[in-house]
Amino acid sequence: MLDCLGYNLLNTIIYIMGVSGCGKTTIGNLLSEQTGYPFFDGDQFHLSENIEKMASGIPLSDDDRLPWLNNIKCFAEKQAEGNSIIIACSALKQQYRDILSNIPSANCYFILLQGTEALLRDRLQERVGHFMPINLLSSQLNILEIPMNALVVDIAQSPSKIVAQIIDKLPITLGMQEFGLIGLGVMGKSLSRNFANNGFRLSLYNRYVKHKEEKVAEKFIAEYPELKCALGFEDLSEFVQSLSLPRKIMLMVNAGEAIDDLINQLIPLLDKGDVLVDGGNTHYLDTEKRCSRLNSLGIHFIGTGVSGGEEGALIGPSIMPGGSIEGYQLIQPYLEKIAAMNTNGINCCKYIGEGGAGHFVKMVHNGIEYAEMQLLTELVQFLKVTGGFTNDLIILLLRPFLQTEKTSYLLEITIQILQKKWKGNYLVDQILDNAGNKGTGSWTSIEAAKSGVPIPTLTAALNARFMSAMWEERRQIAAKISTTQKKQPIDINAVMEAYQLCRIINHHQGFHLISNVSKQQGWNINLPALAEVWTAGCIIRSKLMESLTELFSHSNSLLLHPQILQQCNQSVDSLKQMLEAALMNELPMDCFSASAQYLFAYKQAESGASLIQAQRDFFGAHTYQLKEDPKGPFYHTNWQEV
Repeated sequence: MLDCLGYNLLNTIIYIMGVSGCGKTTIGNLLSEQTGYPFFDGDQFHLSENIEKMASGIPLSDDDRLPWLNNIKCFAEKQAEGNSIIIACSALKQQYRDILSNIPSANCYFILLQGTEALLRDRLQERVGHFMPINLLSSQLNILEIPMNALVVDIAQSPSKIVAQIIDKLPITLGMQEFGLIGLGVMGKSLSRNFANNGFRLSLYNRYVKHKEEKVAEKFIAEYPELKCALGFEDLSEFVQSLSLPRKIMLMVNAGEAIDDLINQLIPLLDKGDVLVDGGNTHYLDTEKRCSRLNSLGIHFIGTGVSGGEEGALIGPSIMPGGSIEGYQLIQPYLEKIAAMNTNGINCCKYIGEGGAGHFVKMVHNGIEYAEMQLLTELVQFLKVTGGFTNDLIILLLRPFLQTEKTSYLLEITIQILQKKWKGNYLVDQILDNAGNKGTGSWTSIEAAKSGVPIPTLTAALNARFMSAMWEERRQIAAKISTTQKKQPIDINAVMEAYQLCRIINHHQGFHLISNVSKQQGWNINLPALAEVWTAGCIIRSKLMESLTELFSHSNSLLLHPQILQQCNQSVDSLKQMLEAALMNELPMDCFSASAQYLFAYKQAESGASLIQAQRDFFGAHTYQLKEDPKGPFYHTNWQEV
């Protein structure tokens, strides 16, 4: 990693990297002729036993490569003293590049020669006199890890054009900032600090608004020591020019027109192969349009869901990228580095799918989140109204469940919220009961309706927020209509069983929606992998989510899994008793009720929908099918004939 003061072309090592057949030696020699920097082929440092092994068609192991990499490193360190040199070396893994670049006295840079497997095979078939057989190409491609800050060059050009491109871009690439971020709101600032804490050189841009937003980036950089290597900008062109190629820019601005306006300003400043990442809560259909538009210009666009709030963005969020797979591979090392790590050491950043897949699953994540929050709200209200419990007692009752399968991040913060006091009283009880929303919950319900997927628990949570906004009318009505309430004995274990059952139903509905839309869009979203992304960093992380990674590996329908079926049978009576007590106290239980109704409808072999279809046929001749042949012909009846 360079220091913050720039770069010096003395003591510089340029590694030409890539799989066999990409042209490392050819390009290295030509680049040497054009620059005057001496060129060395890394193959000459292989041990004889390694060459024999590869010639026999046997891939090298990491242990085999270690002496070879150390030989190259030692040679490069000596040759680069006061000089710039070029070395051809496959350097396929990041750990290999870490060895090769661990030379404090030199600046090391990587140029990746990248091409399709078909093109590489054609070249290998034409090559003679080399020890590397063609059958090892697949193993090399399988272990290739795209470097975090390399100049990536397409080899489907003539060698002279490749070298010309390298010479054109190299002075820009060497020593430039490696990642750019636009928009320094709460999330933008936290993500910037996260990138910086992970060692990345940043360029930060925030718009200029006279007397309102002036030198925002510069002031922000001055505030935090970890940003000492960052550069701040108010001029968009200067910001773009400060970035190494291909440019990688994350947009953290408001969804909608603001994104399109910014993209329109950026397009003339970008080159083909650059990557734009939208990290906001954007509607997935808008992301689909932007992907199509920018891809036609040769610019990669990634719609990325980011969950975790301000704290998660700073210490490790859950990240859900979708869009161009080629573009994602260029930013993958950056996003994975800043993402949360779960208790199993698994990184909570995974490519979701093409187009708007990443933003779609983030939207549904927020829908599930709405319902998780509402279930906890209803749980606390039930304990207060029906049980007559104080906040202190509720805390004592809920805290033990943090050590069980019912624990979650939202349960943890609910307990913390309940104990916070202000002016001698509980703060939460002094907050106006008007819950806001930013639209993602509404989008989720709309998309479910368009796709014909029932998600009543998620929609009930949205409606509860809408009802909360009617606080003035509610207070007027409450003063005029009496409410009957009677305290009853509470079994906290039974209540928590009912709560957990509703959580399972909520997650089932959310993942069912994702599964259906994934099929419609051809995204092929991996549900176990998605659940794993949500096991750390995000707002809906929980023990339940951790179990879903295993459960979804056996069934795409959560409620059809034998383990969940057993839990439903054990908990349904607790849910009915809780709802009965709430009904007697005229206590609204939007999400608990919706979950129960979904479960009851889901397990009804015979529903009343036969009458609806008969009614439709009566007044609209919409036809019907018969139970005895559900996939057979359609019938119409003149219902008025006797």
